[in-house]
Amino acid sequence: MRILIACEESQTVCSAMRKFGHEAYSADIQKPSGNHPEWHILGDVLPLINGNCRFHTMDGKRHKISGKWDLLIAHPPCTYLTSAGACRLVPKGKLDQERLRCGIAAKDFFLKFYYANCDRICIENPAPLKCYSLPPYSQVIQPYMFGEKVTKRTCLWLIGLPPLVQTNNVGKPETATYIRKNGELHYKCWTQQLSSRKSRSKTFPCIAAAMAEQWAGNADKPCDENTQISLI
Repeated sequence: MRILIACEESQTVCSAMRKFGHEAYSADIQKPSGNHPEWHILGDVLPLINGNCRFHTMDGKRHKISGKWDLLIAHPPCTYLTSAGACRLVPKGKLDQERLRCGIAAKDFFLKFYYANCDRICIENPAPLKCYSLPPYSQVIQPYMFGEKVTKRTCLWLIGLPPLVQTNNVGKPETATYIRKNGELHYKCWTQQLSSRKSRSKTFPCIAAAMAEQWAGNADKPCDENTQISLI
């Protein structure tokens, strides 16, 4: 399958898809921290999401996608959309007009992925503020449902994809996050140290692995009748 993971600098999902043999690319305006520039598209992802496109990865190689992507997974920025930011939208009972404007722009960006010309779409974000009237999400997942003993409530908007099935529910623990140190991921409780917005936004490897296995599977296995692979 040809897979685009939009707004992903960590390359966690991209790497999981690559392990299953798929032609997956991450795309972001930031350079990747996942150590695979040969899989990364640096720049604006919107011109690519509907397929029929050409692009360069960071190793300088040129690529072409004929037809639609087989799978689009997007992690659009949630800073202005998340319900956790409600108090910042109306501080002291007064509407923050600039934050509202940023929220409307963030909604427009989100909907570009939701209405992309792709048969299989997943958009990942926290629960949004109701005032932005985003489409209803399809599923809520937690890392502890997939074997990581931490909490991070995440909503998935799914089009043409089944809900993720829990792989190893280890029970709800206290809230945690992870940081990268010496090239390795280390998980830390939020109550024990300050966590950056960037580290909180990263996808947990256990969830990425479930996405790759359940939505893509091994590339060397025959595709089902609904899968269209465009060869260049």
